[in-house]
Amino acid sequence: MKIVVDNAIPFIRGVFEPYADVVYEQADLIGPETVRDADALIVRTRTKIDAALLEGSSVKIVATATIGTDHVDLPWCDEHGILVRNAAGCNAGGVAQYVFSGLYGAASRNAISLDGFTIGIVGVGNVGRRVQTMATSLGFKVLKNDPPREEVEGPFEFTPLDELLKKSDVVTMHVPLNETTRHMADREFFKKMKKGAFFINAARGEVVDEQALKEAIPRLGPVILDTWEHEPQIDRELMDMVAIATPHIAGYSYQGKQNGTAAAVRAIAHYFGIDPLKEFFPPTEHPEDEAVKLEVRGKKQGEITSLFQYNYPIFTDDFMFRLSPDSFEKLRAEYRYRREIYFD
Repeated sequence: MKIVVDNAIPFIRGVFEPYADVVYEQADLIGPETVRDADALIVRTRTKIDAALLEGSSVKIVATATIGTDHVDLPWCDEHGILVRNAAGCNAGGVAQYVFSGLYGAASRNAISLDGFTIGIVGVGNVGRRVQTMATSLGFKVLKNDPPREEVEGPFEFTPLDELLKKSDVVTMHVPLNETTRHMADREFFKKMKKGAFFINAARGEVVDEQALKEAIPRLGPVILDTWEHEPQIDRELMDMVAIATPHIAGYSYQGKQNGTAAAVRAIAHYFGIDPLKEFFPPTEHPEDEAVKLEVRGKKQGEITSLFQYNYPIFTDDFMFRLSPDSFEKLRAEYRYRREIYFD
């Protein structure tokens, strides 16, 4: 058995070697010749999984160590009998941490009180739910918009998008990228937002029309962007306009990476019947990488800001990215995964 693995996936070297021939390759170098005689692929979002890559190959299963599958041609894989598995929810904790470290950090830098703020969550899947839980613990009012969930669960807990944009002091995006969400944050979207409202995108860059965002920024509050429309090439003008800019690392927590790799390994192990790896989970090598519990009850905004910045100094990521925007992929590849935080 041959398995081709994106060489940037952590915690995986040596795991499959007792059971298979394993080839580690840089994401942008994984091509038809690399996978032609492979039985399985383990990838990230940087590898496009489609006919151009897999036609004529022996690949039977693709495991992506990511939440999203927008880099995978799912209909083509299904038509050709190729199983696809993703790591749903793997980085939810890390993204939630990013959202609130950014929110409190930007509020502090701009002398904005968050008292009485309403947070509007657009997309309430695994990540959006975690953001909701953290927001509630921190005392925010929460509005949620998620048409697919509303269709199944009913309208009681959900808010129409227009109303959410009108009432929210913070709008944070957590939708998957598909044809219904591409450029959903367009000119009309931003026109409906409250003047001075924060805008956060840690979903996919393509859910935002960046030209529309640039036009809207003068009337918005702080804008925090982790994802960009044309990664790894980014709009430098937009970078200069936003409060916090980072290179698609919101979910790069130690625990999130453990979860993503574990999901990919387990998917392959179950498919091929590798019993010792069916419950695989990467060990935490150092005590300082363990998730840490924060006590926020009764604390003032400044104290909470300090807690977030101590555990994840987001402005360091912002500084390093602005220092070298062309190093988008390098910054991601060499990122020192941060430990996650959690509340009661």
